[in-house]
Parts: sequence; structure tokens; C-alpha cells
Amino acid sequence: MHTSAAGINLIKQSEGFRATPYKDTNGLLTIGYGHRIRPTDCFSGRMTEAQAETILAADVASAEQSVIQLVKVPLTQGQFDALVDFVFNLGSGRLASSTLLKDLNAGHYTDAAREILRWDHSGDTISRGLEHRRMAEYKLFSGNSAAQPQEKSAA
Repeated sequence: MHTSAAGINLIKQSEGFRATPYKDTNGLLTIGYGHRIRPTDCFSGRMTEAQAETILAADVASAEQSVIQLVKVPLTQGQFDALVDFVFNLGSGRLASSTLLKDLNAGHYTDAAREILRWDHSGDTISRGLEHRRMAEYKLFSGNSAAQPQEKSAA
């Protein structure tokens, strides 16, 4: 399974595009569509949107692999997209240790969807941006609930 256009659009809208490096809310150096700059990365000058989309594709592929490895139950496309956005934003470690994943892997899809909404804080403070992002993920995750979950595909 791969992230759909709706999932990619959610990431792009949530992250926004920045052509030059900036520090995110956690103080990490970032560029493009939320790409965390690693010590081995080299960006000189301004990044084009085309370059950012290439990097985004690699970052999304990494998030997809994390979701595929961690989730043990069938997912709809919307559920998969929402989880990829979640991992893209917070990292696979946060999903791996979450009640969200425990509920999901136990087949409690509704409980898992509600857990998404709990991840709206930056430190001890509710972040409006994270609140909106989590609501978008919740809607994407829940929006396909009438659809038949797709079998998990091997990657």
C-alpha cells in the first residue's frame, strides 16, 4: 500500500513549503516540506518545489515502511494515509509506543481514531497547528470507515 494523493496533500498542507532552512517548533533544522536536515545533507541556496517533492517522496516512503511494519491489522486507504502523516510528523517511535497502535492492532479502530486527537501538544501546550493536523488525520482515518479494510500488503 502506498500513500494516496489525499495523504500527500495532507502532509504538504500541514508542513507547508519552505525554500530555505528554518528551525521547526522543536528547534530542528528543516527545509522543503518538513524534511529534517541531517548532518549528511547538503543544501546550498534555495530549494525548488520540485527538489522538495523528490525529498518528500523519500521521506513518505520511509514513513510508509514504518506503518507497514508496525500495523498488524488491515487498513483502508484513509487509515493508512492518516498513519503515514502521523509518522511523518512525529516519527515511528511515537507510533510504536502509542496507545493508538495498541488499540489499532487489537482491532479497536474507533478507539485508535480517537487516540489520534490526543497528539495535539507541543510540550505542555495545545498547538493550534497540531490540533488542526490531528483533526485532519482523524477525519481521513475515520472517513473510509464504511469501506472494507484492505489486506495489508507486503512491501
